[in-house]
Amino acid sequence: MSNSTTTTTSKVPFGDKVAFGLGMLANQMFPAALGIFMVVLVQDLGFPGWMWGVLFFLPRVFDSITDPIMGFISDNTKSRWGRRRQYVMLGALVMGISFVIMWQLYRENGVDYNFTYFLLWSFVFYLGLTIFSVPYVAMGYEMSNDFHERTSIMAVAQWIGQWAWVIAPWFWVIMYDQGWFESADVATRTLAVWVGVICMVFAMVPAIFLKSKSTVNEDYSPLTVSNIGGSLKEILQGFKEAFKSPPFRKLCIATFFIFNAFNTIAAFSFFIVVYYLFNGDAGAAGIWPTLFGSLGALITTFLVIPIVTKMSKIMGKKKAFLLSQGISVIGYIMLWFLFIPGKPFMFIFALPFFSFGIGSLFVLMMSMTADVIDLDEISSGKRREGVFGAIYWWMVKFGFAIAGLLSGAILSIVGFDADAAVQTEGAVTGLRAFYSGVPILGTLIAIYVMWDYDMTEERANEIRAELDKRKEKPVASTSSYYPSEQLMSLLGADLELDLASDVEFDTKSEADIQKLFAESLREGMHGMCFSPYSEGQDIGDILTESQIRQRMQVIEPYTKWVRSFSCTDGNEFIPKVAREKGLKTMVGAWIGKDKARNEKEIEGLIALGKAGMVDIAAVGNEVLLRNELSEAEILEYLNRVKAALPGIRVGYVDAYYQLIKRPELLAACDVILTNCYPFWEGSDIHKAAGYLKRMYQLTQEVSNGKPIIITETGWPNKGSKREAAEPSSVNAMKYFINVSKWHRENELSLFYFTSFDESWKLHHEGDVGAGWGIWDQDENLKYE
Repeated sequence: MSNSTTTTTSKVPFGDKVAFGLGMLANQMFPAALGIFMVVLVQDLGFPGWMWGVLFFLPRVFDSITDPIMGFISDNTKSRWGRRRQYVMLGALVMGISFVIMWQLYRENGVDYNFTYFLLWSFVFYLGLTIFSVPYVAMGYEMSNDFHERTSIMAVAQWIGQWAWVIAPWFWVIMYDQGWFESADVATRTLAVWVGVICMVFAMVPAIFLKSKSTVNEDYSPLTVSNIGGSLKEILQGFKEAFKSPPFRKLCIATFFIFNAFNTIAAFSFFIVVYYLFNGDAGAAGIWPTLFGSLGALITTFLVIPIVTKMSKIMGKKKAFLLSQGISVIGYIMLWFLFIPGKPFMFIFALPFFSFGIGSLFVLMMSMTADVIDLDEISSGKRREGVFGAIYWWMVKFGFAIAGLLSGAILSIVGFDADAAVQTEGAVTGLRAFYSGVPILGTLIAIYVMWDYDMTEERANEIRAELDKRKEKPVASTSSYYPSEQLMSLLGADLELDLASDVEFDTKSEADIQKLFAESLREGMHGMCFSPYSEGQDIGDILTESQIRQRMQVIEPYTKWVRSFSCTDGNEFIPKVAREKGLKTMVGAWIGKDKARNEKEIEGLIALGKAGMVDIAAVGNEVLLRNELSEAEILEYLNRVKAALPGIRVGYVDAYYQLIKRPELLAACDVILTNCYPFWEGSDIHKAAGYLKRMYQLTQEVSNGKPIIITETGWPNKGSKREAAEPSSVNAMKYFINVSKWHRENELSLFYFTSFDESWKLHHEGDVGAGWGIWDQDENLKYE
């Protein structure tokens, strides 16, 4: 996935908005025409309700499965054309051609044959739609990072796209006018050719005219067949991570209920007009079924979209959404009363209200999704337009599949008979009740869900400012261990690394490695660094004893020691809870430039030591590496703690290369506490354990026989590479296995970094910062 944004802060040229909008016309014309043509399956080709439901359901379930995979592929594509354009072009071709073939249905072939033929070609069509729509939607998210410009882009696109819903209903007139075609099934075979070819051309426009930068040199996951297959877990993890975002989750749920409640009953308008207003006479109904859809779309195009766009700028996206959906509820209520036999024109008065529901939905929701993608970049360090777009449209499409099943079920429930010239009064009344009731219920649920949506313009602009700041002054993929101007690396040295005890991984599958990891974890570590911060917390937030207790319970079976880094803000609960569980403690005082805070930390460490909560006291962590205090100042704090806590071993923690050149500091320590990270020094994973041993040996050479504890070492599973060091789940497991084996065989004291992922580190340490945990931020074991 991308680790840098591709959006632009400048206004998007109107021509680019139109080019994107023509793609939207194709994106909407295909489903619009499909919805019209689907009536023919029941009305003219004799498909029973259950077949209609299956044809709605199965292809869309397939579509919903392929969308996240396509999002992953699109986000990780390296090419001179960028990540999206080539897929938009390919998808346009596949869905255009397959749409034409799909509708070549002949009565004489029989219902069963036509059902099977249509179902199979539906899968091909929806595959093409996925290949097109996922990268196409992501292109729209990337076009601008301006809060209101995003709404403008989506408004233009939806304005153009709405013409699909203006035009498509007129197919009903053409299909059932024998002056045009002898029958509706003949009409669909011909119209499908025109729709497929013309929309295929429109769908190609964004690929041709919307330029994008080359991604040839980007650091993406390789798109080999085996890697894509093996990435399914990562895709599901990305899905899970994206859906954890409360604003994004609200957008998905609200869209699900509004759009799919509407689609459950959309086709019923034809049946209601024909069987209720005109007593089953499709000829007498004439253009009224067409006018219902076409006028609604025209109102959306010329009234709703401009008004909603203006409302969004004046009152914000959320309030515009809530007001628009409230208006649509009024429209659905009016339709119950304004479908009047003998007065078909009366329903026109409800259409301006009714149209606010779907008309506002995607203008606002797609714009808000782009805002949420910025929020995700703040926490993940990645631009994941493809994944978020795929997940959002997965919700839409999966719900659409459910809507298809519900449509068929409702037709059966109310007793609708496709072969009957006149429907029973109960069947027609039932359709009308569902027609108003289902979307009202769905809309009210969506309003409730969105009521506390909190992505305001102010917050979105703050996020954008932070992302721009990162862009101007990039945060290196570092921890404090790796300020580039201070880092020592052994890579250039002529080293003979000790790899004799390492596990041979070349012949092992990922499943084999997972098994070895699980075995190593069960055998237990000497110690673990404890990560106390839950999702959404940051340094300085107050920790509760209950959250410490919950996390300690997770790691308790796998370690003998626990290391903490601070003695304030609730961190003082860590040694207390560890002691209760029979674990030994290395308790750290976090010291730095803030002298007042240093006093609180030192006093807190001394108090915990006197209370019997401390086995080893660590005065400071990488303070010299951060260049925040002098060696003399650290020695002063160190000696003060030693004097206050006789009988407790006291030391200072820093990178091994900081310690080996400071004999006075080492002499003052009771125990040598060293951080060793082959990853930050760019070591290949195959040499990493040997590299760690060499770091340990260098520390031994200056220790004067004092005990040495490796206080931190680990390997991340995600983020940017550091020379030959590559973050991945497999590499993280390999490192853990070899390090565990080495420290157990040699009875060494070693604290693994770290227990849990913590997303706050992204703000301080870059995109690798949150990927060092053995468990994720929700306390789930990552490697199983």
